[in-house]
Amino acid sequence: MGRKRIRDIRNDELVVAAIRSIHGKGFAGVTMAEIAREAGASAASINYYFGSKDRLMEETMRRLLSVLKVATLARLAEAGTPRDRLIAMIEANFDDTLFTPAQCSVWIQFWANAPYAPALSRLHRINRARVASNIRGELRQLVPERVLDRVQTTIQAYMDGVWIEAAQGETVPDAAAARADARALAELLLDQSRQSLGS
Repeated sequence: MGRKRIRDIRNDELVVAAIRSIHGKGFAGVTMAEIAREAGASAASINYYFGSKDRLMEETMRRLLSVLKVATLARLAEAGTPRDRLIAMIEANFDDTLFTPAQCSVWIQFWANAPYAPALSRLHRINRARVASNIRGELRQLVPERVLDRVQTTIQAYMDGVWIEAAQGETVPDAAAARADARALAELLLDQSRQSLGS
């Protein structure tokens, strides 16, 4: 692997500062100057690298989506069956590298702001479509077609709900417990669907 360019290192630092700042003050309330102070940089440097708060938010979400992708691929590499792959994709959403208080907070604020910023909206649509397609791809091999939509919607709504609760909660999210609970829900839905085949 090649060495990182200075620009990439600086971008990483600014994104980390953005996550901390947005978590602390909210996307609407935080200023570029405050994010710059958190990074030990000048507001001019953030404007140089990103140009606007929306662009910085977009880059921050791209980084978080990259973390999710890495976690998903790592888990999928060890999954041998459609059921295992479905569980792997669900559990990746609660990976230790992703499911932290600050990142939960930023992710929820991204969802809230996406309808009002075209670049964020596009990123949100792409991510939602990718998640839905991946889940459906495995579910098609596991549940009857007549319950496919319901099972998919239930799984995605559950995952979103856990993230929202984690962002609002007063306790530190427990990633291991979240993975175990999500796995239990998915297995319950799959078992119920299999039982419905025999009824």
